[in-house]
Amino acid sequence: MKHYQKVIFFLIVNFAALGLGNILQGEGPSGDWYQNLNQAPWTPPGWIFGAAWFFVMFCFSFFMAHLTKYETRNKLIALFSVQFFLNVIWNAIFFKHQMIGLALIIIISLAILIGYFLFVYGRKLKIKTLLIAPYFIWLCIATSLNIYMLWYN
Repeated sequence: MKHYQKVIFFLIVNFAALGLGNILQGEGPSGDWYQNLNQAPWTPPGWIFGAAWFFVMFCFSFFMAHLTKYETRNKLIALFSVQFFLNVIWNAIFFKHQMIGLALIIIISLAILIGYFLFVYGRKLKIKTLLIAPYFIWLCIATSLNIYMLWYN
């Protein structure tokens, strides 16, 4: 498969994950439950979340396409599948089921996995590793928001 085809594949799958997460979240951030939570003072405006996730998944798709050159297919599928599952399920656990503590465990697990991608493959991908940095940074921010909501609600 050519590089551009891999990029397109990962773009489709990553944006499908965002769409599926959106479907599973129920009312999501516009629902009364979320609106009535004590939120961190550094919580960005709602539109930032959509823009950030768009940018994160766009960059992550290119990262994954590059990573296919350096990792075995089975390991890559396993790591990517776990990332996909954690990314999607967080929405349902946090928004629909309102389980802030379990959502925190999920997002920390996702951050650890993305940190693994960032640090383990950094030597192989060199400058291209910067493509996954926005994902890791965004997860750190999202984790801090989740911690605040658990602590203050």
